[in-house]
Amino acid sequence: MSQTETATFAAGCFWGVEHIFLKHYKDKGILKTSVGYTGGKEGATNPDYKTVCSGSTNHAEALKIEFDPSVVSYEELVKFFYRTHDPTTVNRQGGDVGTQYRSAIFTHSPAQKATAQTVTEQVQKEHFTPKGQKIVTEILDADTWWDAEDYHQLYLFNNPEGYQCPTHKLHW
Repeated sequence: MSQTETATFAAGCFWGVEHIFLKHYKDKGILKTSVGYTGGKEGATNPDYKTVCSGSTNHAEALKIEFDPSVVSYEELVKFFYRTHDPTTVNRQGGDVGTQYRSAIFTHSPAQKATAQTVTEQVQKEHFTPKGQKIVTEILDADTWWDAEDYHQLYLFNNPEGYQCPTHKLHW
């Protein structure tokens, strides 16, 4: 088996982020996903959904992806991330507002950081500059990861009528 890599993205409600990535990449390079919390302030440990939603921890709702880079590249996953949400709004996706809904890429290596920066520049130039919009996505080193509660994992697969942010769709 090929060596695996990890990608971590925050793009609003983690239910929809996980759902759209798995709809497009399950059996096409994504081996495992989990939703959880990352990027919180120092000292904010063991966050749960209620405290993250209060804004007091500054954690983002995020998706951690284990993938096979011989099947799908990190670059392709970053491009897909940008296609599936609105990266031009600060701390918001659709009607979901708060720091937990920010757009962020949490990189796991210098190579991932360089790729994320390059793809961001390309996507900005091709898709947002022509509309007069600016990407506000944070590109940060991956931090401590906290798995979300069990009922959040694969939520929209287990609850197909559950809430899904309207920004989680293919935008181009």
